[in-house]
Amino acid sequence: QVQLVESGGGLVQPGESLRLSCEASGFDFTAYRMSWVRQAPGEEREWVSSVNTGGTPTTYIDNAKGRFTAYKNNAVNTLYLQMNYLTDEDTSVYYCPVNVLGKHARGQGTQVTVSS
Repeated sequence: QVQLVESGGGLVQPGESLRLSCEASGFDFTAYRMSWVRQAPGEEREWVSSVNTGGTPTTYIDNAKGRFTAYKNNAVNTLYLQMNYLTDEDTSVYYCPVNVLGKHARGQGTQVTVSS
């Protein structure tokens, strides 16, 4: 059974940092390209970043370039998102969904709130 557990969110002030984690189990994590997406209340889901199977290359939404770094640790089946210089526009619930053998899975998400 595919399981994804996101964590690391919280309440921070503009300009601060957070590191999100996504612990994966139930599938061969090393063989899958993993992504971060986010969804704010009343908004559409927004893709944030993707990391290829071996950890590179990574891709980012334009407003995350230079601020966010996504990476995988295949040894511990965990995806990370280091977020620096956070702004209120980053406030959202962050998820790490994956499609395994045609079946979509995601965790409960982790809330990131940026507010002064």
